[in-house]
Amino acid sequence: MSPAVTVRAAEDPADREACFAVRKEVFVAEQGVPEDIEYDAHDADAVHLLALDADGTPLGTARLLHGAAAAAKNGGDPAVGSLGRLAVLRRARGLGVGAALVRAVEDAARERGLTGVDLHAQTHALGFYERLGYEAYGPEFPDAGMPHRAMRRAL
Repeated sequence: MSPAVTVRAAEDPADREACFAVRKEVFVAEQGVPEDIEYDAHDADAVHLLALDADGTPLGTARLLHGAAAAAKNGGDPAVGSLGRLAVLRRARGLGVGAALVRAVEDAARERGLTGVDLHAQTHALGFYERLGYEAYGPEFPDAGMPHRAMRRAL
């Protein structure tokens, strides 16, 4: 990743709007996910992370669910966080932005005392997550009309 790219928590409303704008471009416009399912009640309490270039332009985002919200997605384990909504703008792909966001989510999970991170990966992205230490488990399943697999990494 270029040293000019930083990842930080999205703390204020403008940061969150930047995260949502990236998600809208990647998931809604590019991948055709219906907008009414892209944003959910979990957004209010999730930890949102934002990747920015040297000029402060958003490049990517991810979110971490923890506690009951994560347990509902990971099979019931409140000690395991749930990484989701990882999105990197097309122009920033291949620069390490996605990996930096995953590592930032893991750091945020550790800060909250979590023992692992679970995620639901689009099947075309399995190799990306495997290179970062995640292991797939369970059968393939559809989510937003796309095939996914559950993956987990112990912290």
